[in-house]
Amino acid sequence: MATRKAAPVAEMGYVQAFPGMLAAFSQWDWFEENPELLWPASVRTFTRMPREDSRLASLLRAVGLPIRRTEWSIDPNGARDEIVEHVAGDLGLPIRGDEQSRPKPPLRDRFSWSQHLQWALKFQQFGHSVFERIYQVDDAGRAHLARMSPRPSSTIAFWDVALNGDLSGLQQWPAGTLGWTGGVFPASLGGTKMIPGNRLLVYVHDQDPGVWVGNSIIRPAYGNWRYKVELQRIEVIAARRHGVGTPKIKVSEEESEDQDRLDFYGQIARDWRSGSDSGVALPFGTDAEIMGVTGTLPGDLIRRGIEWHDKQMGIVCLAHFLNLDSGGSYALASVLTDPFVDAENAEAQMIRDAAQAGIVEDIVQVNWGRDEQPPMLAFEEIGSRQEATAAALQLLVTAGLLTPDRRLEAFERQTLGLPAPDPDSREPDPDAGGAPAQPAQPGQPSVEAAPSAAQDGPTNRRRSRLTIQPDGALTLW
Repeated sequence: MATRKAAPVAEMGYVQAFPGMLAAFSQWDWFEENPELLWPASVRTFTRMPREDSRLASLLRAVGLPIRRTEWSIDPNGARDEIVEHVAGDLGLPIRGDEQSRPKPPLRDRFSWSQHLQWALKFQQFGHSVFERIYQVDDAGRAHLARMSPRPSSTIAFWDVALNGDLSGLQQWPAGTLGWTGGVFPASLGGTKMIPGNRLLVYVHDQDPGVWVGNSIIRPAYGNWRYKVELQRIEVIAARRHGVGTPKIKVSEEESEDQDRLDFYGQIARDWRSGSDSGVALPFGTDAEIMGVTGTLPGDLIRRGIEWHDKQMGIVCLAHFLNLDSGGSYALASVLTDPFVDAENAEAQMIRDAAQAGIVEDIVQVNWGRDEQPPMLAFEEIGSRQEATAAALQLLVTAGLLTPDRRLEAFERQTLGLPAPDPDSREPDPDAGGAPAQPAQPGQPSVEAAPSAAQDGPTNRRRSRLTIQPDGALTLW
């Protein structure tokens, strides 16, 4: 009998070189040479950048809004109906494939997934976003998610990280105080209590092992942003200096030898203001004019530099299509969008995985234990699955590759944002002796599909019909 290799059950190495109280210092990037980008000072810098620059603000919206806009739902994933409905009710999300028309729960004093997603996406800007789970127990003893309370980046004093890189907890600055952005607040000095890691959900962007502050998505744009700010200041100075002409007064030879007269004309030039009633009267032999800028103006060169830095900031998040504001074809925009869409789906999957472990599975474990099968948090893939038009579905059914059934109808209704069907308005079942379905009108091609195995039940004993209406509408029965 072959001898099996012993399975290692303990770690010999480490991830975090400074565990426990010193872990906060290890959250600094030792290879970051700019003190403004070292945590926690980086929080202030990454707050300023999109607030002061329209390109960065639009960039963060471009990477965040598609994730917020896509359809999020709960996939049963083999879990019991009771658990699926409990999780879906706590998160206020629809159940994927559910045929029932369920009223939306009230939003007041309840957890809101859309609001949580908006706050969670702050991890793109700061590199991390932290939440603390709060439950509320009902009369039946079931724990319901009451809040995912945000713990903003500006309030975090330090991180307690274990040797293996796991987050043991964190501590915030004491309430009513402002944290010093260049240092840390050791727990041994008192203040707020340590929040254990098992109560926290942390979204981390581009995380290095054991470094829970993450990496901001706009960190590569810092240099371009800094130089752009300087160029904008120079452009304003140049506009003030050269955008308005300079008054020039040329005096006669006799008056040029009189210093008092020269000072007098100099004061006239300094006091010169344009207006509907402005003017000047000068003696014979004295001339006045407004001098403009001659030669090459510096504004064009400065403007080209600003535009170049704008383009560099646009490609930080693979948003190359933002640089087509000055021209570009639709085909080119589509090609440039593909890498961006892939990145968006990867970002959404990162959020899904963190929320699945930190919210969905936590709800199941709190109520039913670790051995219970949890449902799955799901999202519609961004930039795809919207091409399943009525014509495409008809071709698939005609080729025998797709059989219309109620699950397909429920999926299409959810994808297209249509309401659930009214059970009272269903067509009578021809095979069950009811009135036959209305035949397709001329010009309305229909395809009969054999009932699938799922249609053999007592509530699905009828043939499926896919009808394409003249206006392109889709009817599955």
